[in-house]
Amino acid sequence: MAPILLNSMGNEHNGYIEQEKVYVKNPHLDSMEEDILYHFNLSTKTHNLPEMFGDIKFVCVGGSANRMKAFAQFIHQELNLQGNVDDIRDICEGTDRYSMYKVGPVLSISHGMGVPSISIMLHELIKLLDHARCRDVNLFRIGTSGGVGLAPGTVVITDKAVDSFFRPQFEQVVLGKVIVRSTELDEELARDLLQCSAEIPNLPTVIGNTMCTHDFYEGQGRLDGALCSFSTEEKLEYLRKAHEAGVRNIEMESTVFAAMCRVCNLKAAVLCVTLLNRFEGDQISTPHDVLVEYQHRPQRLVSHFIKKRLGYLS
Repeated sequence: MAPILLNSMGNEHNGYIEQEKVYVKNPHLDSMEEDILYHFNLSTKTHNLPEMFGDIKFVCVGGSANRMKAFAQFIHQELNLQGNVDDIRDICEGTDRYSMYKVGPVLSISHGMGVPSISIMLHELIKLLDHARCRDVNLFRIGTSGGVGLAPGTVVITDKAVDSFFRPQFEQVVLGKVIVRSTELDEELARDLLQCSAEIPNLPTVIGNTMCTHDFYEGQGRLDGALCSFSTEEKLEYLRKAHEAGVRNIEMESTVFAAMCRVCNLKAAVLCVTLLNRFEGDQISTPHDVLVEYQHRPQRLVSHFIKKRLGYLS
C-alpha cells in the first residue's frame, strides 16, 4: 500500500496561519467535556490552563528530567527572576512519566528517550498550549547526539530531520495506513540561532541535517551493542553515505518533533551537542566534567536567544 503523504505546510494550514496560535488537528476534542492530559497529571476541568500557562512563549524539551530541571534553574537565573531557584517545582510531580517546570514565559519539559516517548509528550504539550490559548510560541529540543564528522562539543542546529534512509520525513502507521509527514524545520529560527551562536564565546555551531533512528545501537550503526549484524567497514560506509547526504549528527527524537510542530503551526528548532565523532568510535570516553560543559552548550544558546527576544540583550 502506498504511503499517504501529508504536506503539513499545504492545504492543512488553510484558515489557521493568520491566527498565529497553537492549534490542534483533532475535531473530536471539541465535543469532550474534559480533556485529561494523563501523562502530565493535568486536566481542563481540574486546572485553569490559561491562567497557569497562557503567558508561555518558549518551550524547551529534552530527554533527561534532571537536565530539564537544571535548565529551568539556569534560565531563572539568566532572566533575573524573583525567588529561589531551589523552589522551582515540578508541575508533573504527580506522575513519574515526565517533568515540567515553568519559569516566567519559559516551559522546560523532559521527554524521555526515543520517538514513542517524545510523541506522547508532544501530543499532550500541544493540547496544553492550545487549551491555554498560547500564541507565538517557539519550541526547542535541546539534547545530546553522536556527531558525524564533527568534533565533540559541536552544537548542531538541525536543518532537516531525516530518517535512516536520509529522507526528510516521518512515517506513522495510523489504522493500518502509513502516514508520511514532512520534517522540515523553521529556516528563519535556525538562522537566528546560528547568529546567536556567533555572539557566544567557545560555542562551535553548525547547521546540518540530523538523522533520527529508532534505536541507539544497531539502528545507529554501533558495534558495541548486545547484537551486531554488520562489519566495521559496513558501519563506516553507512556513516560516509550519511555525511554525503548532509547528516551531521544522530539522535532519536527529531523527526517526530519536527513533523508534529510543523503540522501544528509551531516554530521549532532542534539543537543537539555532539558527544563524540562516530567515525572515530562508538563509546564516550570524554571526562565527566567536559561532558557536563558540552551538555550545557545548547542551553546557553537557547538562553541567549530567549534573552534577545525578550529584550534583555541589544
